[in-house]
Amino acid sequence: MSLPQDPIMLLSYVNTQLRDNYSSLEDFCASFDADRKELEEKLRAVNYEYDPQKNAFV
Repeated sequence: MSLPQDPIMLLSYVNTQLRDNYSSLEDFCASFDADRKELEEKLRAVNYEYDPQKNAFV
């Protein structure tokens, strides 16, 4: 499955997956074969940063 391209849809999808299925962003990226840096850059562009304490983009 490919990840959503729209940044807000991507944010919602990733945070839901992190909450429900993955204990870290690293696990999520490995499972989806996603480039972590690229993912973080896309979400940073809409003012969201990954918080490892919350395991979510906030």
